Amino acid sequence: MAHQLNPKQQEAVNTVEHPLLVLAGAGSGKTSVITTKIVHLITQCGYKASQIAAVTFTNKAAREMKARVSSLLGGRNSRGLIVSTFHNLGLNIIRKEHKALNFKSNFTIFDDQDTLTLIRDLCNKNADADKSELIAFQQKISNWKNDLKSPQQIINEATNQDDLAAAKLYEAYDRSMRAYNAVDFDDLIRYPVELFRANPDILEKWQNKIRYLLVDEYQDTNTCQYELVKLICGRYGLFTVVGDDDQSIYSWRGAQPENLALLQDDYPNLRVVKLEQNYRSYGRILKAANEVISNNPHVFEKSLWSDKIYGDEIKILATDDDINEAERIANELLAHKLRSATAYSDYAILYRGNHQSRFMEKALIEKQIPYKVSGSTSFFSRTEIKDIMAYMRILVNPDDDNAFLRIVNVPRREIGPTTLEKLGLYAQKRHISLYDACFELGLKEELHAKGYAAIERFSKLIARTEDNVKRGDAMAVIHELLGYIGYHGFLYDNSSSTKAAEYRWSNVQQLLEWIEREYTNAEEDNDDNPLARAINKLMLREMLDRNEEEAEANEVQLMTLHASKGLEFNHVYLVGMEEELLPHRSSIEEDNIEEERRLAYVGITRAQKTLTMSYARQRKRYGEVVDTEPSRFLFEMPQEDLMWEEQQMPQTEEERQEKGRKNMDALRAMLS
Repeated sequence: MAHQLNPKQQEAVNTVEHPLLVLAGAGSGKTSVITTKIVHLITQCGYKASQIAAVTFTNKAAREMKARVSSLLGGRNSRGLIVSTFHNLGLNIIRKEHKALNFKSNFTIFDDQDTLTLIRDLCNKNADADKSELIAFQQKISNWKNDLKSPQQIINEATNQDDLAAAKLYEAYDRSMRAYNAVDFDDLIRYPVELFRANPDILEKWQNKIRYLLVDEYQDTNTCQYELVKLICGRYGLFTVVGDDDQSIYSWRGAQPENLALLQDDYPNLRVVKLEQNYRSYGRILKAANEVISNNPHVFEKSLWSDKIYGDEIKILATDDDINEAERIANELLAHKLRSATAYSDYAILYRGNHQSRFMEKALIEKQIPYKVSGSTSFFSRTEIKDIMAYMRILVNPDDDNAFLRIVNVPRREIGPTTLEKLGLYAQKRHISLYDACFELGLKEELHAKGYAAIERFSKLIARTEDNVKRGDAMAVIHELLGYIGYHGFLYDNSSSTKAAEYRWSNVQQLLEWIEREYTNAEEDNDDNPLARAINKLMLREMLDRNEEEAEANEVQLMTLHASKGLEFNHVYLVGMEEELLPHRSSIEEDNIEEERRLAYVGITRAQKTLTMSYARQRKRYGEVVDTEPSRFLFEMPQEDLMWEEQQMPQTEEERQEKGRKNMDALRAMLS
């Protein structure tokens, strides 16, 4: 999109004295508005860069935004400008105000696996316990935190024994996290809100620091994030929030699109600017998207339009089953690529659930079409990376029991489960961490001599390393530690091949480079605990970056509709357009179709030039072949713009030959 803003975008940039809601339709250039507005505030309105904060939901979006602002400002100073995710902002607040929150400066961040392990331990379940039950508890606790409900509140509200048991678990979980000097992902927003509510002086300090706030993807905020925005902006409401109620697809994660409407109640002088010109899609695709989403109720009405060409008809493919669907999509994609001389990266295949990618991958492999599945194994979820991160976590926060348990026997130190169980019981009885328990005289009486000697060697190694990190060259000490424990050899002994071991060791080297870079940055900022800051930064990066990829290759992109939000592709294949798949069965049963319709809308508006949709007449579900019906969303689209394959007349012999000639011509042109 050109830097020249359209009149509505310009109005959004110029509205500074009033709280502002920008309703930004798909592909309407909202990032240009946010970045141009930041520059406008600095160059025209007397704000210093250090008085402005822009928050979004992904590291990738924050990085792109910061880069754009820097290039627009040219040589002007953008030092001090905060462009970060909500969770990074929360982390910085907790770091700077840890004393008021009764945390030690070396607190650590628990990821999903850490919190799941803690919940399992609190439920006294063994490692084989029903994971889905533990995940349900984990989700409940997350929801309560996002709704700003304390354990005591939940206990008071409990109406039956099951609710009371879950509430008591929440209380024990909260107490344990405090004991570990740790926070989870939800705490990064919850604690700043609790801090600001209880300490008007600290709130005023942050209100003076952040004089103007911009929020991207506002429809994805939960109660806790909305409260944080309100507290920072105060009663004057000097903010710009940008959102689209039609693209709110994360209610399962606590997002509340009604936060857009709440703004009108909390800020009666709110201005609303609608961005309805779409710079992404051809006219026919936009018309289809508008008609589908018009079936949802709206607080704010808007309708996307485009000055691009109208474009080809939207193809609806009817296929026999899920295998046939995948084969047809692969064939269609290849034929289109031959005819149009496009790149593989111009194409995306989108679906409702990850399980749908299996047949697609098989079909693409058979046709030798290069592809990439988004959301595959994250760098930070690899075993070797989690091992090294656990060593780092214990060095900056010895009270981190999860990290302790992960590495106490990696590489193997002959510390058996019986020894660890006795150590755990002793630590529980004394209300101290596992690490602290290692140094107590009473422990010797609880353990066998061999087990005690192994525990003593391990704890002394960590204590010595921790002390050396504080005294001197932290990175040299860390490299020395990995050499001493023989982690390199351990990888070779526990990998399927030499090549696999080398690959895993190169991952470790990559991680150490990142730690060193973050550590150096923290030292330059005169941070009093540079290693703790470096490790927390990487922990948070991992949690936010799981579905973000750095490299752009010439491959067809396969991803879920949820993962596709914010992206755009020239040619989109939207597969599995069936009742009970999109819309999903659970949504139909709960009579909650609106979010599924928004999901379909997101999928349609990813397409720039062509859109093809497919459904299977039969699909395997839970091991059974069932008959299916086309999705209701296909019938909500303007039928005159669709080309239903089933309604087409059979081709004549001449038409088939002509089509074959055209394909051969395109193939020759490409090869020459």
